[in-house]
Amino acid sequence: MVKRSRIVAFFLIAIVIFSAIGTTSKDILNNIKLGLDLQGGFEVLYEVKPLDGGKVTESVLTSTQGALERRINVLGVSEPNIQIEGKDRIRVQLAGVTDQNNARKILSTQAKLSFRDFNDKEMMTGADLKEGGAKQTFQDNKPVVEITLKDSKKFKEITQKISQMEPGTNVLAIWLDFEEGKDSFAKVESQDNMISAPQVSEVFNTNTVYITGQFTVEEAKELASLLNAGALPVDLKEVYSTSVGAQFGEEALNKTIYAGILGIALIFLFMLFYYRFPGFIAIVTLSIYIYLTLLVFDWMNAVLTLPGIAALVLGVGMAVDANIIGYERIKDELKLGRSVKAAFAEGNKNSLATIFDANLTTLLAAAVLFIIGTSSVKGFATTLIISILMSFITAVYGTRLFLGLWVKSGIFDKRPGWFGVRKKDVHQLSEKLDLVDLRTRFDRIDFVKHRKVFYGISTAITIIGIIFLFVFKLNLGIDFTSGTRIEIGGDKPLTTQQIETEMNKLDIEVKDINFAGTNNEIGVVRVIGVLDKEEIAELKDHFSKDFGVEPNVSTVSPTVGKELAKNALIAVVIASLGIILYVSVRFEWRMAVPSVVALIHDAFFVITLFSVLRLEVDITFIAAILTIVGYSINDTIVTFDRIRENLRKKKKIKTVEELEEIVNISIRQTLTRSINTVLTVLVTIIALMIFGSESIRNFSIALFIGMVCGVYSSLYIASQFWLDLKAKELKQKGTLKTEKVKRESLEGQV
Repeated sequence: MVKRSRIVAFFLIAIVIFSAIGTTSKDILNNIKLGLDLQGGFEVLYEVKPLDGGKVTESVLTSTQGALERRINVLGVSEPNIQIEGKDRIRVQLAGVTDQNNARKILSTQAKLSFRDFNDKEMMTGADLKEGGAKQTFQDNKPVVEITLKDSKKFKEITQKISQMEPGTNVLAIWLDFEEGKDSFAKVESQDNMISAPQVSEVFNTNTVYITGQFTVEEAKELASLLNAGALPVDLKEVYSTSVGAQFGEEALNKTIYAGILGIALIFLFMLFYYRFPGFIAIVTLSIYIYLTLLVFDWMNAVLTLPGIAALVLGVGMAVDANIIGYERIKDELKLGRSVKAAFAEGNKNSLATIFDANLTTLLAAAVLFIIGTSSVKGFATTLIISILMSFITAVYGTRLFLGLWVKSGIFDKRPGWFGVRKKDVHQLSEKLDLVDLRTRFDRIDFVKHRKVFYGISTAITIIGIIFLFVFKLNLGIDFTSGTRIEIGGDKPLTTQQIETEMNKLDIEVKDINFAGTNNEIGVVRVIGVLDKEEIAELKDHFSKDFGVEPNVSTVSPTVGKELAKNALIAVVIASLGIILYVSVRFEWRMAVPSVVALIHDAFFVITLFSVLRLEVDITFIAAILTIVGYSINDTIVTFDRIRENLRKKKKIKTVEELEEIVNISIRQTLTRSINTVLTVLVTIIALMIFGSESIRNFSIALFIGMVCGVYSSLYIASQFWLDLKAKELKQKGTLKTEKVKRESLEGQV
C-alpha cells in the first residue's frame, strides 16, 4: 500500500526549501565578498622595521596596523583586510582598488611634517597638529592645505622669535619628508621636500596655518588625508606582493563560473541517468549543498577567491561521492535479495562509517592547508572545509530524509529498477547469499595475480621520475624561487619579440616568456630580481597606456620564497602523518602504511609529469597535491572498508589464496563506486581545465593527473601491498583469526 502522505511531505519540504533558496540566493551572492583575484586589487606583505633600530614589539605592530587602516580610509576602500603575521610582518589585501599605484604609495609613504628655521632647526612637527586638523581648501583660487595646530601660543612664540631675525634669515620653512622620494605628491618650490619657505615679518597669534605649493586639488586632498593619518611609526619593506587588474579579475570570474556551471550540470545528468531515482534525490541534495555552502560562506564574512570557486566546484564532485557510496551499497543489498525498504536501511547503516572515513581524511588535508597556507590558498582551504562539512550533512541527513520518504511510502516495493538494479541481478533470499558471495560484472578480472608486475611498473616510473627531476628539475615559479612574475593581456596575440621590446624600454631584464590563452593573447613573463614599487608603477602605467590593460604583477623576496617552500614540505608531511595515524586507529597499521605509500606514489607521479611537461609549480600546486592526498585516499579507504567487512565473514584464514580472493572480491565490489566517484570529480576538473581561468589551469592539471593516478594506486598498489603484509603475518602465525567483531557504527553519533 502506497502511503501518499510521505510523498506529499517530500514535495512540501522541497517547496519550502527551494522557495527559501529562490528568495535569498540573490542577496547571498551579492553579499559574498570577492577576492582581489576576482575583482582586481593588490596584496602586499610588509616586513616591519623600527625607525630607531629597536625591536618590533606587539604594540609596534598594532600601532602600525592602525596607521595603515587610517591610510586605507583615505582610499575609500570597502572592507580592507589587514592582518599581523608572525613577529614582524603585516599583510594588506585591498580588493577593488582602481588606482593600485597610488594606493601602494599611500600605504607606505612616510609623510613627516616639520617646521624649521633658517638654520634647519626643527621648531614644530606633525605631532603639533590637531587630530584630523588638515583639510584641502583654496587661497587666491589656488588649492592649498589648511592645518589646525593644537597650541596657538606655541606658534605665536615661534613666529615672534623668527620675525626678530635678520632679513633673509627670518624664514619658517615647511618640510614634508617623503620616504618614497621627492615630489611624491607635490611639486616643491625648492630643494628636497621643502614645500614652502615664507618669510615671517610679524607675529601670528593663530592656530591655523596654510601649506601652499603647486598642488592640484587631488594632490592637496591626498596630502591633507596623509597628514590626518599621521606618520608611520616604522619602515615597511615589501617582501611579497601580487596585483591583479580589474579586467583580468572579471574575466577569471566569468570563465570559472561558466566552467563550474557546466561541470555541475554534467554531474547532475550523470547521477540522473546512472542512478535513476536516487540520482534525482542527489540532484536535490546537491543543490541544497551548494546553497548551504554559499550561505555559510556569507555568514562567515569570508572572501571568495578564484581557487575558492574551484574548491566549490570540486566540492560538488566530492559531495556526490557520499551519495554514490550510499547508493552503491543500497544496490548491493538489493542484489542480495532484500526488499527496497530493507536494502535502504541496511545500505545506509553499512555505508555510514565509510562516508565518515572518506570525508575526514579530505578534511584533514584541507585543515593542514588552511593552517599553513597563505592568501588565496587559505581561501581554497576555507571553501574546501565548508564544502566537506556541508556535503556530509546533506548526504547523511538530506539524502536519507528525502529518499526515505519515498522508500517508506512503499511506491518502490516491487520496483528495484528505479534504483538502477536489473531484475536478473537480484538473487532470492532463499539462496542465503552474503555480501562476500555477491557477484559483479568484473569477476573475470584478477587484480592481485600480477601485482608484482604493477609494483615493477610503479617502481620503474618512480626511478625514471627521479632521473627526470635530477636532469630537468621542477619549473619552480617565483613563489619558491623569488623574483617577479608579470602577466600581460591584450586583445591580440602576443609575440616574444614584442614583449622583449617593451621590457627593454623599461630596462627590465627578462628571464623567460611563456604564453597562454587560445591565441597566445596572454604573456607570462618572469623577471630576474624583485621589482620595487616604483618599477611596478612604471610597468603598470606603460602597459596600461600601450596595451589598454593593466598587467598582473607578483613579487616574492628570497626570504619568503624559502619560507613557502619549507611550509609546503611541512604541510605534505603533516597531512601524510595524520592520515597514517587515523587509518591505523580506524583500521590497522598494515592498511595505513599502504595508504600513504599510494599517496606518495600519486603525488610523486604528478611532480614528475610537471617536471617533464615543464609546467610551472607555484603555491596553488601545493594546494592541488594536498587535495590529492586528502581525496585520492577515499578510494583506498572504501576498498579497505570492504576488505575488512568481507574478512569478518570468514572465521579463519589459513592460506594466502583466501586473502587474495577477499582482496579481489572487495575491489570488484567497490570498483563501480571508484570509477563513478573519480569520474564525477574529473568532470568538474576537465571543465575547469578547458573553460576556467588561465590562473588555475596548472592547478586543474595537477588535480586531473593526481585523481587518475589515485584510482590506479587504489586498485593495484594499496590493496596488494596490504595483501603482502597480511600474507607475511599469516606465514608467521600460521592462521589468522577473523572471528566476527562487532562492526564500528557511527549511527548513534549521527
